[in-house]
Amino acid sequence: MRKSAPTTIADEVERYIRTGETDPHHAAWPGNGFMDRANRAHDDLRGALVREVRRLAEGLAHEPLPQADTVALTRAKVEPMVRGLFPRVEQDAVLATLQKSVVFLTSANIEPIMIEHGYDSSAWTLANLYLASLGAELLGDNAPRLVGLSEETTCYVSPDYFTEDDPFADFVVHEAAHIFHNCKRATVGLRETRTKEWLLDIEYRKRETFAYSCEAYARVLERAKNPAERRALAAEYGAERRISEERVDPAEVAGIVAEAAAARNGWKVILARCAPTSRPKSALQHLRETWAAQDAARRG
Repeated sequence: MRKSAPTTIADEVERYIRTGETDPHHAAWPGNGFMDRANRAHDDLRGALVREVRRLAEGLAHEPLPQADTVALTRAKVEPMVRGLFPRVEQDAVLATLQKSVVFLTSANIEPIMIEHGYDSSAWTLANLYLASLGAELLGDNAPRLVGLSEETTCYVSPDYFTEDDPFADFVVHEAAHIFHNCKRATVGLRETRTKEWLLDIEYRKRETFAYSCEAYARVLERAKNPAERRALAAEYGAERRISEERVDPAEVAGIVAEAAAARNGWKVILARCAPTSRPKSALQHLRETWAAQDAARRG
């Protein structure tokens, strides 16, 4: 059986640029131990990424961002959602994190973000998000065409946010909604318990459904002056298929938004519709189940 030829640094760089994939062991790079190889790989991979993005972006530009206070803009967008989803005693702590969470990817910050981001795959995805905002060719055939990406407590958003003409779209609210299941309560200074580890418990398969529902409902609230207008706007939203995301059922989102628009606190409706079907297990519960299974196996 023939062994495949070892990859070279040039092979690994090309693979990364076209797919965002990297060898976690950085075996193609020389060095005195893993960290030395990893540092060399980082410099080569990210340097190549920056150069390729520069090449693809040459002569192109995104629309200039309005002279707006990003923190104030973000707070205004996410505050109704936070007020509706969290008890009063927790709202200020959550808002303090979310209002500083949004980063608009622009020509001024894309290069340091690509170089300094902790994960190779995320740096590649953000590069494609930026290129898409320019109308440029993406890095690979399977590159995602995104307008936003949420990681931990940071939301990366395309400049296209300011030119979006869909009256029910709000990338900031959408990406901020993902923070609730990405961020632990202790991270924002809230007390954790055995059954409350994350800001909100969202069913894994419903995370995009939750974000799309929050996005549409936020726009309904922003545009409506009274309950009747909320219901009418929710019906307008549901009358047209607006979501192409394969993991989301547009009819389900439309139903959630309609139910939310008819409720006194629609945010709680959205949360209830996207909550886990059973209470999440604690680490101790998982450990006890593992011990019980091992004991049962030993007993035959």
